[in-house]
Amino acid sequence: MSHAVPETPGWSLLRLSAAARVGLAAGIVALLWVVTFAVIA
Repeated sequence: MSHAVPETPGWSLLRLSAAARVGLAAGIVALLWVVTFAVIA
């Protein structure tokens, strides 16, 4: 039994499409900006 990747689909960055990765990255950046301004304000 040498199953490196489980057969059941789960949440993984490797399974996301390129657009989904870009969207996720943009969301993280936006969240960091909001936190930064919240700390400054």
